Amino acid sequence: MPHPIVRFAPSPTGHIHIGNARTALLNFLYAKKHRGEFILRFDDTDLERSREEYAQAIEVDLAWLGVAPNAIFRQSERIALYHAAAEALRAAGRLYPCYETAEELERKRKRQQARGQPPVYDRAALELSAADRARLEAEGRKPHWRFKLEHKTVRWNDLVRGESHIDSASLSDPVLLREDGSYLYTLPSVVDDLDRRVNLIIRGEDHVTNTAVQIQLFEALIAHRGGAGAVPNFAHHNLLSSASGEGLSKRTGALSIGSLREQGLESLAVAAAAVLIGSAVALHPVASLDELAAALDLGQISRTQTRFDPAELANLSARTLHGLSFEAVRDRLAAHDIAGYKAGAFWLAVRGNLASFLDVVDWWRVVDGEIQPVAEDAEFLEQARNVLPEEPWDEKSWAAWTKVLKDQTGRKGRALFHPLRLALTGQETGPELAVLLPLIGKVKASARLSGRVA
Repeated sequence: MPHPIVRFAPSPTGHIHIGNARTALLNFLYAKKHRGEFILRFDDTDLERSREEYAQAIEVDLAWLGVAPNAIFRQSERIALYHAAAEALRAAGRLYPCYETAEELERKRKRQQARGQPPVYDRAALELSAADRARLEAEGRKPHWRFKLEHKTVRWNDLVRGESHIDSASLSDPVLLREDGSYLYTLPSVVDDLDRRVNLIIRGEDHVTNTAVQIQLFEALIAHRGGAGAVPNFAHHNLLSSASGEGLSKRTGALSIGSLREQGLESLAVAAAAVLIGSAVALHPVASLDELAAALDLGQISRTQTRFDPAELANLSARTLHGLSFEAVRDRLAAHDIAGYKAGAFWLAVRGNLASFLDVVDWWRVVDGEIQPVAEDAEFLEQARNVLPEEPWDEKSWAAWTKVLKDQTGRKGRALFHPLRLALTGQETGPELAVLLPLIGKVKASARLSGRVA
């Protein structure tokens, strides 16, 4: 296959969730791995529900995940292309008007089911004469338009599911245009994919049943273009559900990317979870999207729905933080005024104890700000202050200092170390004091051992 051209096509009718991000990232990382092109297309032909604020929020969410489109466009700006395609299909006899109401179609379906027949549209509209259509329109009926399928078996080699096929005779001719002249998803999507030369469609397995229809529509439009263009390849990945097994929805806001960001989770962890959960590759922290792209293998994605556990994500986020280099977070630290000669050593000292990145603010206060020390044993702390070694300090200073204290007092273990930690940091637990002590410095350490705010 040539360099892939892929796309992510959300409708801006709500906030994207982790399941939507899975599709976006699989496309983006596949393009990244194979030096292809990634397109963001807003399917905004539903004018009633599409909102500009949702489109903007989707771009923000994708940028936070590190997803950078090569191109962005909106279907609402391309209606003329869809009109031209519809006219071509009408001229070819593949798009025909139907006048049944929703209630009439439902009655037909119930009769078919009662007879044990599949609820497939019976193509009654094809029997209407010009006079019949004129009479119905004179009654005020407006047609919806169906695409006439060829009754054949459509086959494709799915990059996730392998050899796949659907018998088109088991499908109803799909509606492409509503009575009000607006387009459903199918026609604009195929027109855009042809126009932008999309050659691989990576999407959720809920679209598998659409594939035969879309392949036939691709073929019909390619024939109209004199053979210009090609039917894309397809890859249908499994879906994510909530931890309780419920489907995810943009309109409920469950597991939305915005909410995960607000929880302080690492974007790299969210990306890794979205891509690796439900695949044969074990969930693990990654240092970059390049590393995640290298691990991507569409053929390793499971065929079964996968539950998404927020607790697992929180754990992965912390593990991701613990492995990030100072260079990877330098700018983020600087945004919280954590900079200067201490910053690099500080990050290496505290990163292993962070649950979320914002925890660095509290630990920076410990080493470079003021805290209220906790005096668990004032007499012992005074002894400790009196034998503080002279600076400069390094990571060996802690061991040398506490050895002197141990020899003087006979203390060891928790009795020796816990009062010192409380006095120096105000915290019960935290990073190793051997690396924190040189960052705190002798002036602050002495004051805190005396019980003073410092």
